[in-house]
Amino acid sequence: MSAPRAELPTHTVENQPAPRRPDLWQDDLPLREAVTAQNGQSDTVAALAARLSTPDMVEAGREANRHPPELRLFDAGGRRLDEVAFHPAYHQLMQAGLEAGYSAVAWEDAPGGHVTHAAMVYVSSQVEPGACCPMTMTYAAVPAIRTDPALAAVWEPKLTARGYDPRVLPVTQKPAATLGMAMTEKQGGSDVRANTTRAEPDGEAYRLTGHKWFCSAPMCDGFLTLAQAPGGLTCFLVPRWLEGERNAMHLMRLKDKLGNRANASSEIEYNGALACRLGDEGQGVRTIIEMVHHTRLDVALAPAGLMRAALAEAAHWCRGRSAFQRRLIDQPLMRAVLADLALDWEGALALGLRVAKAFDGTATEDRAFARIAVALAKFLSNKRCPNLIYECMEALGGVGYVEDTPLPLLYREAPLNSIWEGSGNVICLDILRTLARDPIAAAALQAELDAARGASRNYDVALDQHGARWPGLPVEAEARWFAERTASLLTASVLIRTAPGAVSDGYVATRVVGARGQVAGSVAGLDTEAILARI
Repeated sequence: MSAPRAELPTHTVENQPAPRRPDLWQDDLPLREAVTAQNGQSDTVAALAARLSTPDMVEAGREANRHPPELRLFDAGGRRLDEVAFHPAYHQLMQAGLEAGYSAVAWEDAPGGHVTHAAMVYVSSQVEPGACCPMTMTYAAVPAIRTDPALAAVWEPKLTARGYDPRVLPVTQKPAATLGMAMTEKQGGSDVRANTTRAEPDGEAYRLTGHKWFCSAPMCDGFLTLAQAPGGLTCFLVPRWLEGERNAMHLMRLKDKLGNRANASSEIEYNGALACRLGDEGQGVRTIIEMVHHTRLDVALAPAGLMRAALAEAAHWCRGRSAFQRRLIDQPLMRAVLADLALDWEGALALGLRVAKAFDGTATEDRAFARIAVALAKFLSNKRCPNLIYECMEALGGVGYVEDTPLPLLYREAPLNSIWEGSGNVICLDILRTLARDPIAAAALQAELDAARGASRNYDVALDQHGARWPGLPVEAEARWFAERTASLLTASVLIRTAPGAVSDGYVATRVVGARGQVAGSVAGLDTEAILARI
């Protein structure tokens, strides 16, 4: 009988980059530049970025997606619970964001609060986008709550507290609270005036009855919702928990979504749920639109964060992987692809934080510019996001298609922010309505476009051509074309004034003048060395 063979290794690991260890602040020069340029609080953003960059928080982001929330309708005795159970990782992420001031910093009267908040959205989206939803709604609910001083006195201190308390308790018994939103119904979608949920007066309060097709984050402490009161469509605040009992807000099912898995989107029914009116009867859209306006800021910044996460992963891989005797990052074609993609990321970040600065402004022109610019930023950045992430996935090859990397998570997330708070067509129609009805917004937008004149001949010519093509508003069928061109020019204007020439010149040449093909990397003349150094 022969002696046993010595065990041989089956393979050694070669030509594989070490696992990426992100530093969401120090590694991101464009973020640091943009926060400074738009008067944000660098130390506050850096503190959250440092916390989210730790290995345990990065892993929490992955765990929250691997273990989605579970619906718990009844207890063992058959009593209604209507609760959602989350993995501990989800609570870690919520605690990190809220304690850092994600929902609070914009309302603390310090300079640059909305810019700081927007930068927090950007960094948080890179680690786990699902937990951002309840924190974003909590931030955005504050101006709507302020329409009723009595309700604001109870709720605003809890919504702006730097803390997280997921316990099942009335808001009066908690040091911190979160707020969600439930507007969409089956028959209406974006047409909320078609809502059929009824609101019947009950003393000073109301009782709601009806079905909501989408309710994000159903474990929040309260919800802004729309219902038909005797005087028309009205906005209400529905507390999740009452003193001594649960409110009659019944969870029907959790949505089985493509992405955003850590967030428990749901269908709900109001069965005589107690609600407090916000604003006058019949003025529901006018009241809740302030919340929608502020959530749009976040869904304009989130795609920039997703793009950054995908590009950083692709660049890390390409710097540590070789093929055909050269590192991937040194291959001319790969450099062209990554540099081309980086222009969309830098543009989305720069425009998003410029828009956030307008939210910080107090002048009439600032508020008007914020209204039109946030819609333009949301539209363009979200249209660019999915393809950028796909190209980054392709840069990694097969490994980019598997869950060992964050690329599949990012890719599943990419379409969502375009759908939330008004999908593409709704946003484009909003842009046309704002420009038609608000001359101050139209003038503020034109002033922002004109502010970059004289620095780039290509930009000046393109801006003149834009005005000649649409001397007035476009017909409705051209609204997407108009929105894309206007948003691209607005992005170029911001980059010309704030970014290095390699970035702004490259953006103008490829996105404004159009000196590129239809796919990423089909460009010539980019300063790839300078652009890639910023990823």
